[in-house]
Amino acid sequence: MSQGVLAIAEQTEGVFRKVTYEALSEGRRIADNLGCDLTALVLGTEVENIATELKKYGADRIIVAESPDLYVYMTDTYTNVIADFIGKANPAVVILGASTQGKDLSARLSARLNAPLAMDCVAIRFDDKNLIATRPMYGGKILADVALDVNPQIIGIRPNAMTITEAGGSGSLEKLDVDTGKTVLRFVEKRLDTSKVELTEADAVVSGGRGMGGPDYSLIEELAQLLNGAVGASRSAVDEGWRPSSDQVGQTGKVVSPNLYIACGISGAIQHLAGMSSSRVIVAINKDPEAPIFSKADYGIEGDLFEIVPLIKEEIKKIKS
Repeated sequence: MSQGVLAIAEQTEGVFRKVTYEALSEGRRIADNLGCDLTALVLGTEVENIATELKKYGADRIIVAESPDLYVYMTDTYTNVIADFIGKANPAVVILGASTQGKDLSARLSARLNAPLAMDCVAIRFDDKNLIATRPMYGGKILADVALDVNPQIIGIRPNAMTITEAGGSGSLEKLDVDTGKTVLRFVEKRLDTSKVELTEADAVVSGGRGMGGPDYSLIEELAQLLNGAVGASRSAVDEGWRPSSDQVGQTGKVVSPNLYIACGISGAIQHLAGMSSSRVIVAINKDPEAPIFSKADYGIEGDLFEIVPLIKEEIKKIKS
């Protein structure tokens, strides 16, 4: 009989991704609804020292899988280890982040285990004891409720869509005997752009929309740099080819929840609002006083962004000096 909830933690070079805490928090809520334990599984090299951090997000058990072969994420080695653990633990639900890594891993686990998968979920609820996952479909035009049958049910949650909640668990630590199994992939090289802040992890995001008038985003790039933040874009700006799709904020792009979100020349279509409305403080700059973005903004500035943003930059420089 299936039992328990398993949350797969994602870390890079000894640092957990924000979506890991979201997966743990949501996993704790699912486990409480089902009346079972929450187990966290951490894979990597020398990760035992950071694994205990997951205790404060409700993990009853923390399983650590360490091996030199797990230092860098590789689809087949991670799948082999996790699928083997799932086969032994037999959880009812497996939850992880729908990050680039999580999407790759969850799809492989679903195929390997012949298990149902709901990807990019933005909400999870229960109908009696039946788990219902909500996910966008058709380019975000609709939200579909998906009921999974057959265990384990695998759920990939969209980054920044779930609330992080601390809930102390017993957090007993166990080390797993690791067998990475047969692998056909070989790690060659890893290159990281350390000068660019990850959009979904940033504490400050400055986004530009159609009001930018073209692909020159240097103005808001400079503002984002002053704030140690990231640059985002609306769907219209991405469709115009002004910014890469990886910068798109919205229901069909990335969901962000920074402490500060500055929307420059963005009208505020409902799809964009769905991707940033959970930001702590929202500042909107737009020439159109009727722009929908103002209804969601904590602070609204009516005017030309090319006149206002330089003034904001100068004030920030004064504060920093």
